[in-house]
Amino acid sequence: MKAIHMRSKTVFVVGAPLTLAVLEAFHPPPHDLLHLDLGRWMLVHYAQIVLFPLTALAVLLLIDGLAGFAAALSRIALFVFGISYVAFDTAAGVVTGILVQAAQRTDSAEAWRAPVLAVWNHPIVGGSSDAAPVLAVVGTTAWLVGSFAACVAVRRAGASSFPIICLVISALGLLVFRTHAWPGGPITFGSLAVAAAALEWKQIANPII
Repeated sequence: MKAIHMRSKTVFVVGAPLTLAVLEAFHPPPHDLLHLDLGRWMLVHYAQIVLFPLTALAVLLLIDGLAGFAAALSRIALFVFGISYVAFDTAAGVVTGILVQAAQRTDSAEAWRAPVLAVWNHPIVGGSSDAAPVLAVVGTTAWLVGSFAACVAVRRAGASSFPIICLVISALGLLVFRTHAWPGGPITFGSLAVAAAALEWKQIANPII
């Protein structure tokens, strides 16, 4: 029974970020919002509503049972990430997509540009990369803090250098690339999946971590 539980945990903590990493590779670039690949855009953003919090949960499961300030900080920060990033992506992704969808169904799509940009350029919930919206900044910072704190927690519990390096890359991905689309998302969440696989493999061989 314990072995089945461990396998299920491994599948989840590796599978959630890996699925998100693959999904982000197909995230359409928002060069001209009124001419988005709308089918792909909506599919990606609906899936992200589920996968962002599940990926945060995957990190929490990696530090499950670990005590100390770093582990506690990681749990708090990743909770903040889950809330803020889903709120940001719902507005910037889903709401923008719905407006574009309505525009594309009319004969005067350009008339919709101002409403679309009103959401996209919103200082709190928008998706513009020129002036980072508040929720995106909060989410990115929370991911950075939560992932780094998880690094410290698992390192103190005996993790080797390889998964720690992968976790550091994951922590920095959203900040460095300023996007969860390509290449930021695949690097961020792909590195987490690799780190999770390494940590879970060690846990199977040595139950200490």
